Amino acid sequence: MGITYIEGAVRGPTGTERVQFLIDSGAMYSLLPDAVWRRIGLTANREERFSLADGTSVSRPVSECHFALAQRAGHAPVILGEPDDPEPLLGVVTLENLGLVFDPFHRTLHPMRMLLI
Repeated sequence: MGITYIEGAVRGPTGTERVQFLIDSGAMYSLLPDAVWRRIGLTANREERFSLADGTSVSRPVSECHFALAQRAGHAPVILGEPDDPEPLLGVVTLENLGLVFDPFHRTLHPMRMLLI
């Protein structure tokens, strides 16, 4: 399938930061590395447990963040990464909150078909 990155911006109480997100269609929440979330002033509002690809379980702090990417903007939960987390990840909850869907064959984001039922 390949690896896909998209440029976007995240905003918190003390600033805005442009980042290159790795689109991770297997991740529920997006993740910001330690240095990024600290620069934009995010603070944890809860703790969640997550399963890693190898099956281990970790507990991580979660906050809310404003995302702007692919001509869309809105808020979504974000995992506050640790110093050794390598890069920003874009998860499916953020994509859904922004009304976007990832096309893995063309490696692009598209507006999702919105249903009102």
